This record gives sequence, structure tokens and C-alpha cells, in this order.
Amino acid sequence: MKNSSKILVALAIGAVAGAIAGILFAPDKGTETRRKLSEEGKKMAEGLKNQCCKATDNLKKEMEEAGNGFA
Repeated sequence: MKNSSKILVALAIGAVAGAIAGILFAPDKGTETRRKLSEEGKKMAEGLKNQCCKATDNLKKEMEEAGNGFA
């Protein structure tokens, strides 16, 4: 993994941890906190799914380009 991608992953993890900590320590009712956590979890899952799709597409593209170099 390149240094820049390691930094981006660490930044994303830090942002998620900060968001969760902020929600957990907020003075909201338990039901409101659970709703917020659920919404944020869905957003994060969707973002992760999109990132995986992009990575898969990039990998396929690189494999095709590498294959064309040998033909």
C-alpha cells in the first residue's frame, strides 16, 4: 500500500472515531443517539461499498492494461 493511501485510510478511521465519540458524548436521548449512530453507520457502509467498487474497477483496468502490454 502506498504511503498516501495509508494516510487517507488513517484519516478516515480518525474521522469515523471522532464522529462516533462526538455522538456518544452528546447530551441527546438514547433513542436519538441510536438513530444517529444507525444513520452514520449506513452512510459509512455505503461509502465503503463505493470505495471497494472503485478499487475493484481500478484493479480490473490495471490488469487489462498489463495484459495488453504482453500481447
